[in-house]
Amino acid sequence: MSKKEKKKGPLEGAAETPQEETAGISQEETAGKPEDVQAPETAQEAPVSGELEELKAQLAAKDQELEALRAQLTADQDKFLRLCAEYDNFRKRTQKEKENIYADAKADTVKALLSVYDNLERALKQDTADEAYKKGVEMTMAGLKKAFEGLGVTEIDAVGQPFDPNVHNAVMHMEDDSLGENTVAEVFQAGFKLGDKVIRFAMVKVAN
Repeated sequence: MSKKEKKKGPLEGAAETPQEETAGISQEETAGKPEDVQAPETAQEAPVSGELEELKAQLAAKDQELEALRAQLTADQDKFLRLCAEYDNFRKRTQKEKENIYADAKADTVKALLSVYDNLERALKQDTADEAYKKGVEMTMAGLKKAFEGLGVTEIDAVGQPFDPNVHNAVMHMEDDSLGENTVAEVFQAGFKLGDKVIRFAMVKVAN
């Protein structure tokens, strides 16, 4: 063996040892690092994605619930408004019916007293020397008219008024140049109204 070979041998062996160790470490590190780094990221992505999907599902459910509540609220509002309208119509109808019943009752009462009115009126037209009797009849007639006024009953205007078939009942006609055409010349029986309702038509004579 030569001297060169003896010197070279140990150096070559020493040089090869570090390279082999370095190569071995690099391969192990290279092979181990991707697994160590990628595995945790994959494990974290799965729960986050699952939570997002769950949140989306919960939001969708809440939206559906909100829409259902809005629809129910709209339906309840419509029902309430219809109920209010029906009640208002019922109240107005009931009030009108009460007023009509009261008006009819007053009209029937006045009709029952009209014969008394007619008798008092005929008595006042009769000549009498008994002043006390005459005064008594006048006071009775005044009291009856006051009672009619309290009930809202008014006597229909007739003499000198144009004939109105809505309130007058013509039973006679006459010619009179001093009166206008279709003018009431005389009243045979007084007529009465309760508001706009005719209780009894005025029985009249019409001129021209």
